[in-house]
Amino acid sequence: MTSTAAVIGSTGLVGSHILSTLLGLDTFKSIYTVSRRHPKAESPKLVAAVEADTTKWASNLSSITPPPSVVFSALGTTRAQAGGIANQWKIDHDLNVELAKAAHSAGVKTFVFVSSAGTRGFLSSSVPYSKMKVGVEDSIKSLDFDQAIILRPGLILGKREVEPTGGPLLNTVVRGLGKIAQGAQDFLGQEAEVIGRAAVRASVLASEGKAPSKYWVLEASDIVKLGRDEWKA
Repeated sequence: MTSTAAVIGSTGLVGSHILSTLLGLDTFKSIYTVSRRHPKAESPKLVAAVEADTTKWASNLSSITPPPSVVFSALGTTRAQAGGIANQWKIDHDLNVELAKAAHSAGVKTFVFVSSAGTRGFLSSSVPYSKMKVGVEDSIKSLDFDQAIILRPGLILGKREVEPTGGPLLNTVVRGLGKIAQGAQDFLGQEAEVIGRAAVRASVLASEGKAPSKYWVLEASDIVKLGRDEWKA
């Protein structure tokens, strides 16, 4: 069975790995992206829409005909890059919700969202970042897709084009733990490539009727299992 997919956030750390993974699989015949700049990946299967105005992204997504079988959103930014928490909220929360609604209205069956670990912890209700992620997760659930998949990775390991403060150091520390006890690293952080693969693998399993539930949440251990331990290229 062949499928089509759309990736939002395809130029980011995790999104770029989702895109490259999709392009490498015969299962997917066409992959669409909507982004401010062209993804680095190239393929005859890639249909890239470059749009600097993010307010037009939802309509770009809705205009894909026929609608993609699955939409992946790894869209996100940092407070520093956005220029404050209010602007970050517009991207991490508002735009993600708008895109999910557009995908549902267009008839997309499966929606995959890369969220974050710990967003529903004891103090999460008072942390803006957690509130953003929880709000998107809840909106996706309320839309009642045929299949919704939420990934909750820990620290995302990998080199970003714009490194957040302390990012390289955290990467080094967590990867260092992996040399002592791999389980410690797997719990705290996952490689971006592994997260990307897990997102794609989960969508394929869902298309085969093998998802454990209609609203499937993958925590760190699930991500490592699907994206590394059981991954077959």
